[in-house]
Amino acid sequence: MGLWIEREKCIGCGECVDICPGDLLFLDNEDKVVIREQRDCWDCMSCIKSCAQGALTLKLPYSIADYGATLRPYMGK
Repeated sequence: MGLWIEREKCIGCGECVDICPGDLLFLDNEDKVVIREQRDCWDCMSCIKSCAQGALTLKLPYSIADYGATLRPYMGK
C-alpha cells in the first residue's frame, strides 16, 4: 500500500506531520506535505484521519484491488 497525497488539497497545516508515528511526513518549501519513504509507512492511517482537507488517501495495490482503488477510514462523530 502507499500514501497518496493530493497536493492541490493540502493547505500546509502540518497536522499529519505532527501525528505521524514514523516521522515520515514533512512540509516542503511550498508548504505541501511530502512523504520521506513510502516503504517505511506503517499504513496506520493516523495522517489520513488527521487531515481535515481530505488530501491524504491510502492507495491499495493492484494485486488486491482494481487499479486506482483507495482506502479511507470512516470518520464518525
